Amino acid sequence: MIELRELSTDDWQLWRELRLAALEEAPYAFGSQLADWVDAEEDRWRARLDLPGSRNFVAVLDGTPVGMASGIRTDENGVVELISMWIAPAGRGRGIGDQLMAQVEQWARETAAAHTLQLSVADGNEKAHALYLRSGFTDTDIEGELMPDGIHHELVMRKPL
Repeated sequence: MIELRELSTDDWQLWRELRLAALEEAPYAFGSQLADWVDAEEDRWRARLDLPGSRNFVAVLDGTPVGMASGIRTDENGVVELISMWIAPAGRGRGIGDQLMAQVEQWARETAAAHTLQLSVADGNEKAHALYLRSGFTDTDIEGELMPDGIHHELVMRKPL
């Protein structure tokens, strides 16, 4: 059974566990690096969960946390960004990514009054890119952030709500 939970700042240890696992298992997929977070203090983890205009969700499969995703308002009116999405290998292929995206999308529509959901995906992360395409996102011409390798940029995708 898959359960989706919204996190509060008091859930920082759960968020830390998943985020560190994500950065270790899929370093190519994130703008952050494991070394940036591995020794972070509790205050930094709490602050990440308390970003203004954001919501953070985890997926729990049979009692084990296996996925995460966040939504955050952008500076562009009506645009919410899907960030920090990751599914543990044990949770892949079970629709957890779809459920987490749907949860962020629901929040974006109902609470954030968004008309567009945006995300960035690492160039070359074909499985994630395919998931996002299947979910209604399309590629844009917007230049994404520079990846830690200093060469590649993230690919920005958008979905109308």
